[in-house]
Amino acid sequence: MVRANLFRNNGDASEEEEKRIMHYSNLHKILLVGEGDFSFAACLAQALGSAVNIVATSLDSQVSLKLLYKRAGANMEILQGLGGTILHETLMFQDIATDDVAVGFFFRRHQELVRGFLKNAKSMLTRNGEIHVTHKTAYPFSKWEIEKLAEEDEELHLVEKAKFSDSDYPGYVNKRGDGS
Repeated sequence: MVRANLFRNNGDASEEEEKRIMHYSNLHKILLVGEGDFSFAACLAQALGSAVNIVATSLDSQVSLKLLYKRAGANMEILQGLGGTILHETLMFQDIATDDVAVGFFFRRHQELVRGFLKNAKSMLTRNGEIHVTHKTAYPFSKWEIEKLAEEDEELHLVEKAKFSDSDYPGYVNKRGDGS
């Protein structure tokens, strides 16, 4: 997987002591779109020592999450216990289909979802704000052309492509949208 960091503005300095995990800092305002079992959000919150700057969203209801994912309840407790905000039943983009027959149709739908996401996310950025997109790079996901979608907007620029490794985020477990 690759994570594309996209940015648009210069930043303001903060006097608070910075804590980091990989590309994330307690000085950032973090919006996580499409959490599965909230293990990524919980990992960030624990590493940063606080989640007051984290809003994590899920397509599923709180009840559904607890049925789908064994650790969802515990991860949500960690996040909320550290001051994080959780929003349930919010729209996100999902890996809908990966077989060759459906790729043409679904890849255009995914592109439109990503394009809309980038546009809306850009409007929410603060100074020095970044949009991090984690996506698979093998076919058919490579057909999404996320970098090209971002380049359509003159204010978004690729800062870095970095390999994403689950091991960099203790406690994070990648989950598919169907719970498996």
